[in-house]
Amino acid sequence: MRLTTKGRYAVTAMLDLALHRGKGPTCLADISERQGISLSYLEQLFAKLRRHDLVRSVRGPGGGYQLSRDIGQIYVAQVVDAVNETVDATGCKGQGGCQQMGETCLTHHLWSDLSDQIHHFLSGISLADLVARRDVQAAAERQERRINGALSADRIAIG
Repeated sequence: MRLTTKGRYAVTAMLDLALHRGKGPTCLADISERQGISLSYLEQLFAKLRRHDLVRSVRGPGGGYQLSRDIGQIYVAQVVDAVNETVDATGCKGQGGCQQMGETCLTHHLWSDLSDQIHHFLSGISLADLVARRDVQAAAERQERRINGALSADRIAIG
């Protein structure tokens, strides 16, 4: 059982937006640089996030993306669901044909219940909850220092 890259990247990008929400729209290139996610992949994810009304785009100079609602009203499960991701602990993708001849295995319902519990758990965690965590804040500060350090080094090399 695992959450694929699509779900993890979508949550990471949304958390990045939440962390930078007071600074105006955020362009995907900035998220790409901070989080190490390809720009083209972010564009695909944000098209889905926009369709699910989790983000809105701002066009023109200084444009980018913003969260469509308060960070306390966006939950991790909504983000995962928006990019068509599932957290499935079953070996049959929840279909029930786990064994030969399409029969359900002995532990199908156990793993199905676990999948439901994980989704329920993620439904209780908002972006606000994540932004408030010290470990998230420390990682964001580290990323900013890395990016700002690289920009300063570029300015010195150019100047």
